[in-house]
Amino acid sequence: MPKTAEVKVPLDVPADVRDTYIANYNLITRNTGRLMLFAGDQKLEHLNDDFYGDDIHGDDADPEHLFKIASQSRIGVFATQLGLIARYGMDYPEIPYLVKINSKTHLVKTAQKDPFSTGLYKMKQIVQFREESGLKIAAVGYTIYLGSEFEDEMLAQAAQVVHKAHKHGLVTVLWIYPRGTAVKDEKDPHLIAGAAGAAAVLGSDFVKVNAPKKEGASSAALLVEATKAAGRTRVVCAGGSTVDAKKFLQQLYDQIHTGGAAGNATGRNIHQKSLAEAVRMCNAISAITMDDATVEAALTIYAGE
Repeated sequence: MPKTAEVKVPLDVPADVRDTYIANYNLITRNTGRLMLFAGDQKLEHLNDDFYGDDIHGDDADPEHLFKIASQSRIGVFATQLGLIARYGMDYPEIPYLVKINSKTHLVKTAQKDPFSTGLYKMKQIVQFREESGLKIAAVGYTIYLGSEFEDEMLAQAAQVVHKAHKHGLVTVLWIYPRGTAVKDEKDPHLIAGAAGAAAVLGSDFVKVNAPKKEGASSAALLVEATKAAGRTRVVCAGGSTVDAKKFLQQLYDQIHTGGAAGNATGRNIHQKSLAEAVRMCNAISAITMDDATVEAALTIYAGE
C-alpha cells in the first residue's frame, strides 16, 4: 500500500468545507493519494463506437453496464455526465461520482474545425444535484484542448470550474489534450509536460493526459517530465484504446513506478468486456494503483484465481 502524506488542501478551499474536500479526496483515492478513475464519459464523446461492435462484449450495449461495473468493483471514482447519473444513480448510491462538466462528440474532425468543448452545466447545478440526490458527488472534470484556436475559452472555463469546485469541497480533474491544427504531434513528451503544467497553473488536483510517445524511447520514462511539470497536481494517464490485459497492466505499473504517475483513467480497457471480466479488470488495475501490487499479482486477480 503506498504511503500517503496528509492531504495538502489548496488555499482556495474555504475553511468551512476543508473537511468535505479532504473527505472527497480520500474517498476517490481510497486514502492512498492515487486515483483509479473509471471513465464513462465516452458515451457522449465517442457516441456508440466504443460500446457496440464485433470486438465489444454485448454487455456494453446498455449504459447500465457502466454502473454495474462501478458498483461491483473496487474503483476510486466513476466519471460520467450528470444526465446519466440522474437516470441511474438512484440504484447505485454507493458509487463515488465525478461529474464531467463539458463534452463534445468526435464527429467534427480537426481538419474541419479546431476542437471546442464548452460547459454543459453550471457548478451551482452540480452542487444542487449533490444536495438533492444525496449521491456521493465527490469530484468534477473538464476537458481542455490545448493548442486549439478556442483554447482561451476552455482555459477560462476550466479556471472557473476549479475555483468554484474547491469552494464547494469538490476535487477536480482536468482532461488536457493538445489538439488542433497548430498541434503537429499530440503525444509529444514536451508538449504533454506543458499540458500537465497548465493544469497546475489552473490549480487542479489531478490532470489526465495521454501517455507520451517518442520513437525509440520508453513512454514511462518520457512521462517523468510531465509529472515534474505538474508539481502538486497529480498526473494520471488515459487508458487509450483496448489492448491486451498484460500489456495494459505493465504500462500502468511503469507509468506509476517509472514515470511518477498517481494512477490511471481507464474506460475502454474495462467496459468493453463482459461484466464479470470488467470487474476483474477493475480490481487488477486498482491493485496496482492503490496497493502497489506487482503486474503478476494483478494478472492473477484478472484471471480470477
